Amino acid sequence: MTGPYSGARRALAPDPALLASVADASSVPFWLDDLPALDPLASLVGDTEASLVVVGGGYSGLWTALLAKEADPSRDVLLLEGRTVGWAASGRNGGFCAASLTHGFRNGLERFPDELALLDRLGRENLDGIEATLLRYGADAQFERTGDLSVAVEPWQVEDLRREPEVAAEHGLRLEFLDRDAIQAEVASPLYQAGLRDRDGVALVHPGKLGRSLYDICLRLGVRIHERSPVVAIEPAGAGLLVRTPYGSVRAPKVALAAGVHRSPLRRIRNYVVPVWDYVLVTEPLSPSQRASIGWQGRQGIGDASNQFHYYRLTADDRILWGGYDAIYRYGNGLSADLEQRPETFLRLADHFFATFPQLEGLRFSHAWGGAIDTCSRFCAFWGTAHEGRLAYVAGYTGLGVGATRFGAAMMLDLLDDRRSVGSSTSLVRSKPLPFPPEPLRWAGIEMTRRSIARADARDGRRDLWLRTLDRLGLGFDS
Repeated sequence: MTGPYSGARRALAPDPALLASVADASSVPFWLDDLPALDPLASLVGDTEASLVVVGGGYSGLWTALLAKEADPSRDVLLLEGRTVGWAASGRNGGFCAASLTHGFRNGLERFPDELALLDRLGRENLDGIEATLLRYGADAQFERTGDLSVAVEPWQVEDLRREPEVAAEHGLRLEFLDRDAIQAEVASPLYQAGLRDRDGVALVHPGKLGRSLYDICLRLGVRIHERSPVVAIEPAGAGLLVRTPYGSVRAPKVALAAGVHRSPLRRIRNYVVPVWDYVLVTEPLSPSQRASIGWQGRQGIGDASNQFHYYRLTADDRILWGGYDAIYRYGNGLSADLEQRPETFLRLADHFFATFPQLEGLRFSHAWGGAIDTCSRFCAFWGTAHEGRLAYVAGYTGLGVGATRFGAAMMLDLLDDRRSVGSSTSLVRSKPLPFPPEPLRWAGIEMTRRSIARADARDGRRDLWLRTLDRLGLGFDS
């Protein structure tokens, strides 16, 4: 094994201390475990009507319902959720609420260079809008405008980070390079060789409390919400659409589809999204001495600059959330609940955690879970319409949707209402990613890409023929 974790203990033969660090971790996502339980809302039973049906009770669906009611309080909005609101990706993510709508500066520069300054402005306005909404309704989602740090953990990453501020400045973005001493002054880790700081482009939130806040606001505004009501079909019905669930149906002139990674009732978008499983650990709370040993007074979100990267942050009670690195695709778009636990990945994450923060040796992890990311080939959301414009959809956030879902919801409403806004006129909203091929080519291509990415990290970032071919095709897999 080469790279920044080559000195760490191998997950294939972990010592007893490493095993003990994860053995008692709860499988419940920390963010959901940290919320008071609510009785589920009633399933949809029988036939009804609405002005707008929203399919999906994650961030995208909740923002769509909220924004629709704020724009027109008389609009009768009904939201359908297959299980309970916020249980899937919206309750399992790291809580990085980024201004970026393009999965970061580099991905945006590669795919939307002519619009990047505009998309950055729209993204920052969107982040401001999230904060303003939470303040306006007195919602506590533990929103912290911390900014974030990208850290170099290998020498080849340093120069890439050093060049970034100059390139970003050409597009109106503000980034700051930090040398070894400067990054060590921010957060103490023997692996850190340099860093890049974005002071105001990222906030941290409590994902569970954000979902609960949006849910509460929607109910206050009069949105009708039915849980345990999976949508099994969407069909034309006169001048509108009929949305069917196992025990009922809703007739409406317009439908907003925000089903995330789960099998879409709209066949045309199924090949644009694949589920990639991501895994997360959360530590027990740090003691005052442990907290002092790492610094981290700015509480920024952190991600390393590897292709196979980790992301991590502090919680309100000074735990460390640590995730990323492994990204697992299961043949046939596997989504079964047993995939939420993957001990070999949890051990690998723990191994890398202690390589990054050896001063925290002996700390234990209280929670360990996995979740599926709706991944598309351009790494950022895409939109579209169906049924002669009566249905709009958004999907494909690829792990950076906590903030972007509000923008995604606003664009769905623009498309449904045939409103040509600044955002809905961009090529980001008007274009599509390349679809994934059918199985078995889908699985083979993703596996080849994962292995090539690992080799690139082991070879000072040098990309092999497969990755260079993907780059030329505009796929540009790099995370």
